[in-house]
Amino acid sequence: MKIVQLHLYLLIWCEAAETLTDQLTDLGLNVSINCDFDVKEVYWLLQKLPDSPVGILFSSTTSSTHYYSKAFRQKYSVQSNHRLFINNVTIDDLGLYYCVTKDVPPKYSDGTRIHISEPTPTAEIQNQTAVKIIERNQTHWQIIILISALLNAVLIIVIIGLLKIFVHARNEDDLKQFHSTDRRNLQDMDFEPQDSTQTLICYMKI
Repeated sequence: MKIVQLHLYLLIWCEAAETLTDQLTDLGLNVSINCDFDVKEVYWLLQKLPDSPVGILFSSTTSSTHYYSKAFRQKYSVQSNHRLFINNVTIDDLGLYYCVTKDVPPKYSDGTRIHISEPTPTAEIQNQTAVKIIERNQTHWQIIILISALLNAVLIIVIIGLLKIFVHARNEDDLKQFHSTDRRNLQDMDFEPQDSTQTLICYMKI
């Protein structure tokens, strides 16, 4: 069964490629793709080589749209005449789109290949984003380092100022203490001299 499906996919791809239509777009824009069939029911498929086609949705004029993945509900929708609407095209949306009928054998529409006008590799976009983040972080770090250096300088100046005040006050205390000691010593040494004559008389009397 899988071999039959693979052959069917290859047949669809080869024949769709013969009538391939290129549709240019830019990333972030919306795109609409026509379905060539005026029938009640069709399948929309997306082909990305070398992968097998992926079923996007089943469109019916008599019932609601069936999506093959919940993620496709926000990306794809169906307009009138099974027209496929792609919302906000990204790199992952690029590829070959075609609608297929439920007939046996199935009929397939002309393939429509979506590609961007100016291809930008995903890696380059990521690198540019990373560079911007790094530059922004470097700027923040430079500001932080500058503020830190200024705060350290102010702190050093304050510490030096406090040390000077402390040393000056200590010197003044030492000087006051020194003057006070000298004054006491002088007071202790201050006495009235005795009369030498009286001392001599006292000695002779003895």
